[in-house]
Amino acid sequence: MASPASTTEELRYALLAAQREGNRQLAAALASHDVTPSQAEIILVLGSHGPTTLKGLGDLLVCETGSPSRLVDTLVKRGLVDRIENPMDRRYVLLQLTAEGRKLRPLIGDIEAEIDRRLREVLGDDLQRALVRGIVAFLADSNTGRAFRRRFGARAE
Repeated sequence: MASPASTTEELRYALLAAQREGNRQLAAALASHDVTPSQAEIILVLGSHGPTTLKGLGDLLVCETGSPSRLVDTLVKRGLVDRIENPMDRRYVLLQLTAEGRKLRPLIGDIEAEIDRRLREVLGDDLQRALVRGIVAFLADSNTGRAFRRRFGARAE
């Protein structure tokens, strides 16, 4: 029988392995659209949270640490994101999806939905909810946990 310490260590590595595998599957599925998982997250966040500042975007990203400016620059160059004047404060520009970015958003959503379906199939709803609650509690006082809560709000609790 495994000791509690080794079970905890296994859990940490199982979570890391699942994250890596999920990211690998997502990257493979997104490759035909020439989008990375980090770029896809930006497209999904801008699609659901509307025009926002770079800081506002960064506050909602879970997968990208630090400033997402390089990723945004790439998406702007590709014509998927626009920088527009902020009518509330001209010192800050707002980021929003272009028409091309808006077309890509449901395709990315479909890809993520398929990965989500497979997770639900393996884990079931109750276990998924329990895992989310436990992981959110573990992340409680971290920057990642705060970004997660800002992005998912009460659903994450």
